[in-house]
This record gives sequence, structure tokens and C-alpha cells, in this order.
Amino acid sequence: MRLTPCSRKSCLSWLSTTALSLLAGSTLTTAITLDLQDPNSIKSAASTCAYNLLTFYTGNNTGDVPGNLPQPYYWWEAGAMFGILIDYYYYTNDSQYNDLVTQGMLWQVGPDNDYMTPNQTKTEGNDDQGFWGMAAMSAAEQKFPDPPSTKPQWLALAQAVFNDQASRWDNQYCDGGLRWQIFTFNTGYDYKNSISNGCFFNLGARLALYTGNDTYAQWAEKTFNWTQAVSLMDQNYHFYDGAHTTLNCSDINRVQWTYNAGVFLLGASVMYNYTNGSPLWQERVMGILNATSIFFATNPPDVMYEVACEPPNTCDTDNYSFKAYLARWLVASIKYAPFIQPTVMPWVQASATAAALQCSGGTNGQMCGMKWTQGSTWDGTQGVGQQMGALSIIQANLIDQVTVPVTNKTGGTSKGNAAAGGGGGISTSNPALSQNVITRGSKAGAGILTCLVLISVIGCSWWMIA
Repeated sequence: MRLTPCSRKSCLSWLSTTALSLLAGSTLTTAITLDLQDPNSIKSAASTCAYNLLTFYTGNNTGDVPGNLPQPYYWWEAGAMFGILIDYYYYTNDSQYNDLVTQGMLWQVGPDNDYMTPNQTKTEGNDDQGFWGMAAMSAAEQKFPDPPSTKPQWLALAQAVFNDQASRWDNQYCDGGLRWQIFTFNTGYDYKNSISNGCFFNLGARLALYTGNDTYAQWAEKTFNWTQAVSLMDQNYHFYDGAHTTLNCSDINRVQWTYNAGVFLLGASVMYNYTNGSPLWQERVMGILNATSIFFATNPPDVMYEVACEPPNTCDTDNYSFKAYLARWLVASIKYAPFIQPTVMPWVQASATAAALQCSGGTNGQMCGMKWTQGSTWDGTQGVGQQMGALSIIQANLIDQVTVPVTNKTGGTSKGNAAAGGGGGISTSNPALSQNVITRGSKAGAGILTCLVLISVIGCSWWMIA
């Protein structure tokens, strides 16, 4: 994933946004109809958003690669898209896209069944892998149909991603944490950011609850504490983008993105549930939730917006999708920490209403823009991120219609493998959190993997980090 200020595609995003803005207001039909009092209306609106989302997907075309989105989208966003389509099935019980999702999710698992695909070496970071792992975790929790028995299973895939990332925990700089990038030759390897560590925290909390293995919870606690100690999260629970290892993480980039708040909120809510209502985790959940209010406008009230880039019109392709993740994780958190529902649902309802109105662009008059605060005046943008955002916030209004996500004790059917992936596995008795074990795994594992990739990937030279 490439984020501001490290983006390598801002010019392309600007050009496409500028071109599309010329078409703003030239819609042919009305925006999507949405009645929040009618579950069928919500499902119908979500169905329209999902259909329009998949008009951007080419992985099911003859000769294309399943699980990939075309340019300008990076590989991680396909994983995010499949996670949202798994949510779509959970909320609506509409199974028409399930085969497509399963095909894409399984095609991209890589040789070790851990979403480390060799053809993504030039761009894959810990956050990218994390989004695929969280999608697999959602499939296990929401009882998305299990893959054939001869294929990798959802829970095992999530565990494999977690194991890989646990082995990369880096104590050499900043007293811990995951780096943004996995490979030393990629730009951003010297950066530790909130989203990479947030994905790891989120996945650890959810694996702890699903499996009952406290090892995952200990890692989640460790990651949350590190994020706080290194000041990527401040005393008021605002999450900042990241900092550089070369300066021992002293140069905090204080940009705030919606998805950082969302990924930590869901993880904290799951930890609250896992710890049977721990006052500490309750305080953390409420702290994060209160800090999240920065992403909801006062005019119009309670409508979500990307505060860092929407007002100055600087959002890039990645940024267009971030609200989708806050939307889905805000509402998912309710199932684990029900006390947040009175705060969350007014935000969700106002944002969904506004997002449906913003789905008024494109040649069909129902493509969704990003700026929900503009209501039915289409902002002139369209794409995967905008569709995911609208889909996520609209279907979130069905949260009271669905069951609590399952665990292996409450009806979960997905098969796990605690030793999955290339990270050495998670112990069932010893959390393996000692600095010696972690340092050896992260340094040796990263070194060996980097050497193998450098040998095997043709043209692996200086231009790969440009």
C-alpha cells in the first residue's frame, strides 16, 4: 500500500480526478434510493453498490489473474474488496458473488498459503498482507462458505498471516513494532506505521477470541502498548500515520486517517469481549471511539469524511477507500462492545443516507463519489474505493439483522493451523514473546526471504524501489 506522503501514484490520481470532475453533475438518473427503516431497501441499495463495485474488477475475465484489480489499484485493495464482499454476504445473504470471492481469495494465497505472492514483491507491505489476512478472518467469523477441503482454509490463512508478521517484530529500532514494508529493497522499509501494526493487532485480537489461544491476545496487548509507547497513538487515542526507524520513530507524521481509528477500534472491542468486559479495554474502546469523532462533519452533521484529504482535494487512489474500512469496523465493533451502539449508529445512519445520495454519478447515474458531505451533488470521482465506501456504510445498517460472529466454540466451521505460514507458528503454551526469539525470527527470516526473492525475481535491482 502506498500512502501520502509516500505515494507513487498521486499524479495519476490527480489526472483521473480532474478529468472526472468535468463530468460532475451530468448524471442521467437519480441517486440510489435508500430507506433506512426498510431492510429490503438497504439490501437493494447495497446490491446496487456491490454490482457497480465489481464493474471495476477484471480478475474473472478470460486471460486475467483472479484476485487482482487493474491499475491504478495496488494488490492490497483487492483483498480489502473481498473482505467487504464477504461482509456483503453476511449482511444480505446474497450469495451471487461468493464463487468469485472464493476464487480470488484462494488464487492469491502464494506458495506458503500466507498471502505472500511472489508477483507482488515490489509492492507488498505488512499492511497489504494484513488486509488479506483480515478478509480471511472475516470469512471464518461470518461463516462464509468454506473452501474445498483440498484448499487452504480461512482460519488457517489468517493464522499464517499472523505468524509471518509475528516473526517480523523488530526490536532493533523504536523498541519494537512492525515495519511498513517487508523487504529491505522497497521504499518505506525504514517506516513503522499505524496501519501495519493495527492490522497485526486487529488480527491477533480476533484470533484470540476465535481460537481461545491466549498467545494471540498477548501479542495484541503487546502491539497496542507499543503503539501507545512510541506515540503513534496519543493520550487522547488519536492515531498518527507513522515514523522513521532512522530517527528511532521520533519524527511522528501526525496525519490522521479513518482506517487507523477503525482497525484499532475493532481490535480493542474484540479484546474487551475476550477479557470478559475488562475495564481497561472498555476505557480504550471509548477513548478510540471518542477520538473517531474527528472524522464526522458538523455540516451536515454526523457525516463521515476523510479529514486529511477531502477538504483540500488531495485524496489519492488509496485514500478514496479508507472510509470503507472505518465504516465496516465501526459497526462490527458493536457486536463485541454493545455499549458503543448509541454513539455509532447516528454516525452510520447519517453517513449512509449521504453516501446513497452521492451515488449519483457516472454514465448510469448511480456511481458513487467520495464526498458524502456534498449529498446528491456528485463530486466527479468514481472507482473501487468510492464504491466500497458506499457499500460498507449502507450495509452496516443491517447490523441488528445479523448474528454475532462465530468462534470455534459457537458454531465456527473453519479449520485452523497454528503453525501455518512461514513465520514459525504460534505456541499453544508459550507466547514466544521473548526478545531473543523475535529478533532471531525477524532478522534471519527477513534476510533469507530477501535473498531468495533477490535471486528469483528477474530484474530485482535499483529500479524496484523507484
